[in-house]
Amino acid sequence: MIVVHQIPTVQEYCQMRAVAGLSPKSENAAARGLPNSLFGVSVRDPYGNLLAMGRLVGDGGCFVQVCDIAVHPDHQGKGLGHRVMQELMDYIDQNLPTGAFINLFADGTANELYKKFGFHETAPKSVGMAKYAQ
Repeated sequence: MIVVHQIPTVQEYCQMRAVAGLSPKSENAAARGLPNSLFGVSVRDPYGNLLAMGRLVGDGGCFVQVCDIAVHPDHQGKGLGHRVMQELMDYIDQNLPTGAFINLFADGTANELYKKFGFHETAPKSVGMAKYAQ
């Protein structure tokens, strides 16, 4: 396993989201969004194949969102998601100012992983909301 601080290619990103069960993103959307990442992590096998990924997006000061945490189904349960989160948290701890608001949306039971890194549900103080572009 090789951990690199880089975002995957557009094609890898779209494929990983699909196989990991995340909502699909078009290559056009990925091509526009990925270069604007604040920080990215890719976990690869010795042949360079993408096994897991994760990103931080945001302004790097006031607001940052953890997103795209995905592990290929053939490699789930091996600690790769935890490793991706640890790399993202190391970046956060070393680079973001005190008081930066860091958020994420947890799918399924992923909230259990995120709790291990100090994330907690915000309700009833605040409630997450979302809208998709048409």
